[in-house]
Amino acid sequence: MPGSVEPLDIGVQIPYHFRCPISLELMRDPVTVCTGHTYDRSSIESWVATGNTTCPVTRAVLTDFSLIPNHTLRRLIQDWCVANRSFGVERIPTPKQPAEPGLVKNLLNQAALESNPVHYRLSAVRRLKALSRDSEKNRVLISAQNVREILLKIVFEKSELTQSELIHESLALLVMFPLSESECLSVSSKIERVEFLVSLLFHDSVEVRVNSAAMIEMIIARTLSPEIRSVIGNISGIFEGVIGILTDPNPYPRALKIGIKALFALSLIKQTRCRAISAGAAAAIMDRLDEFDRRDAERALATVELLCRIPQGVAAFGSHALTVPLLVKIILKISDRATESAAGASAALCSASERLQREAVNAGVVTQLLLLVQSVCTERAKRKAQMLLKLLIDSWLQDYSVANSDAPMLSLFDFSSFFLHEKQNFLLFFS
Repeated sequence: MPGSVEPLDIGVQIPYHFRCPISLELMRDPVTVCTGHTYDRSSIESWVATGNTTCPVTRAVLTDFSLIPNHTLRRLIQDWCVANRSFGVERIPTPKQPAEPGLVKNLLNQAALESNPVHYRLSAVRRLKALSRDSEKNRVLISAQNVREILLKIVFEKSELTQSELIHESLALLVMFPLSESECLSVSSKIERVEFLVSLLFHDSVEVRVNSAAMIEMIIARTLSPEIRSVIGNISGIFEGVIGILTDPNPYPRALKIGIKALFALSLIKQTRCRAISAGAAAAIMDRLDEFDRRDAERALATVELLCRIPQGVAAFGSHALTVPLLVKIILKISDRATESAAGASAALCSASERLQREAVNAGVVTQLLLLVQSVCTERAKRKAQMLLKLLIDSWLQDYSVANSDAPMLSLFDFSSFFLHEKQNFLLFFS
């Protein structure tokens, strides 16, 4: 009944009219429908999205699906939250209202019209960018208004110095919207467009550099032609620019994320992997590996494995002091995908160098691999682990006995005992 209250676990009662009739929870963004009843925005939107065309309370048909913000009720709820903060109630934030379709259309028209003064067009792009950052709903609305075509034209068909800021802001907005395969081809098939993006990788602004790298990663990932991808990978400075983002002395999470995504996409191009190594990819990845989040660490390790498929990559990663210890440490630590890549890269390195084999053994790789093949992981990861174990076992025993010929008998005894203890496992893995 109106005016009644419901108890909360926190020891305070929420007035009935502050609760959404659908979710029965405290409304955070109350909106009123054409029948005059108020609901929380997310609840009524979900109700309508599932095909309902009636008012949940009255069951009357909704003749208009407009949602009118109930500012008065929202302020009352906020005041109630403040009054009850001693009970642990947090004040609901004032919600940002979704963009109006008419406003979005007008802003896009203002940005697209070349006869408009540059500062008008720039203001329109910045407002669109702010709206896009506010919510996913705004991005969907803006995306439906042909925004990608407009922004592609601004970014690539004008290069006057007076419009550079407009281009940079348009690029920042453009990377928020995934391009279709045909749109990516419209960029990647015109070498001068990609060269322009590469030039932005060396801009003074880190945001411009990161947005350019994001655009480059997007077009490589969605361009299917091997020939075009190879041409992109051979553009002068492209690897140096992308790796420069990773080696920036003051990196931030988005820069690291975009940098490793772009480097991974470029490393998928077989013909140009040597260029990645020459540009310093090995040091850039290994020096930042501990700073990546889980998904980006997977990309980084996949990139290491790709680059270790060429001799230059093996030499570069093998000469970096952190490579072997970090690869061994990561096995079984991050995810199945990361483990698989770490094992594959370790196998490539150890296949090329006895020194790296010894480093891996000293870092505890054998124990890690034994645990790996007995764990629930991908078959590919197990195969790579078994291959690496087979590679290591002979040199492991030989190198240990030679290196410790003058060592105390206790050390040799401990080693022999360990080997005998694991003998059945080795025989099982190598069968």
